[in-house]
Amino acid sequence: MAGPRVEPEPRQWQHGAMPASPAPASPAAAAPTTARRVSTRVGSIAESATLAVDAKAKALKAAGRPVIGFGAGEPDFPTPEHVVAAAVQAARDPRNHHYTPAAGLPELRAAIAEVTLRDSAVTVAPEQVLVTNGGKQAVYQTMATLLDPGDELLLPAPYWTTYPEAVRLAGGVVVEVFAGPEQDYLVNVEQLEAARTERTKALLLCSPSNPTGAVFSPQQIVEIGHWALRHGIWVISDEIYQHLVYDTARFTSVLAAVPELAEQSVLLNGVAKTYAMTGWRVGWMVGPPDVVKAATNLQSHLTSNVANVSQRAALAALTGGLEVVETMRAAFDRRRRKIVEMLNAIPGVRCPTPAGAFYAYPSVTGVLGRDIRGRRPQTSAELAEVILDEVEVAVVPGEAFGPSGYLRLSYALADADLVEGVGRLATLLGEAH
Repeated sequence: MAGPRVEPEPRQWQHGAMPASPAPASPAAAAPTTARRVSTRVGSIAESATLAVDAKAKALKAAGRPVIGFGAGEPDFPTPEHVVAAAVQAARDPRNHHYTPAAGLPELRAAIAEVTLRDSAVTVAPEQVLVTNGGKQAVYQTMATLLDPGDELLLPAPYWTTYPEAVRLAGGVVVEVFAGPEQDYLVNVEQLEAARTERTKALLLCSPSNPTGAVFSPQQIVEIGHWALRHGIWVISDEIYQHLVYDTARFTSVLAAVPELAEQSVLLNGVAKTYAMTGWRVGWMVGPPDVVKAATNLQSHLTSNVANVSQRAALAALTGGLEVVETMRAAFDRRRRKIVEMLNAIPGVRCPTPAGAFYAYPSVTGVLGRDIRGRRPQTSAELAEVILDEVEVAVVPGEAFGPSGYLRLSYALADADLVEGVGRLATLLGEAH
């Protein structure tokens, strides 16, 4: 039975006084600052410039504007039919409706080990493979696994826009090492040595390069690898464009060139670029067992396993041959030659011929500061805005990849769109004075 009800004591007010209003909240309490609502670590991350440009171009196109986008870093080909068929079959298989090992399906890890030997000439065990949710997760987890706060990573510039953000999220310090068009955007050992300090922990290589399309020669890879070996520096090698090389260029994995680096190297790769599977989100990292184990522990809490249907699709891609890759490579090669020819015909624009990937990276310093339809862009970011506003062509400015003064144009788009887009660009910049 409930006890007797206890009435609250009445409030006592001073005679003639109104009840006091609550004390006003402090500004900080009333409107928390961004720093308090969002951590400094995450709040300091810059948006992916390439995805932002691509999204803006698609939004304008959806609104009926005749925008031509050179921003997307993805093949314009459909995923091979046999890969799609494997995914459909996998979706119907109840085995794929549940959790699987965080490191990846055993058969996919084995296939990755096999293609690493086939394509990179590097022998690894399946236990040295971690399957990730796209190449970006492989980049992030590698940084988080190797870097402690204050550790420095040497980052050749121009660089892919995600690299520095992943380093900073891990508490590392980015040390940019810039090589311009006069070096074909390829840093050398002398520059790396000049940037090295007692806090240098790692070097990141991306060859073929995003954003420049530059490819290190086998000899350059050997020199850089031996330099890293001498100084105990980790080499993180992003090899996701390895099948997209042209003319006499050759892809060379740092571990094939300098096998002694096996205990201080991590290889990054994925199916996105080679097999036109950017939306399937399957990448991987390959490294020493202790590093892969630690990164797997991280992933077990971060995302668990990659979606099983995507893993089955990736398995079909890796075991299905490279014929479709050659078809895409031939198309990219044709477009590469055309875009470089057209860009170099524009006064004030200088574009080295890319040897790999599917990007052109022209210098536009000869255009900056000139009058373009009443506007004088001083930076490549401002120039990109002018280009989009005036001729409805979307390009990514150099600030996304390092110093200002450059533009990145992906030539992974239809031939007719490429010619039309660069033609508009040529007309606009030809008016500069």
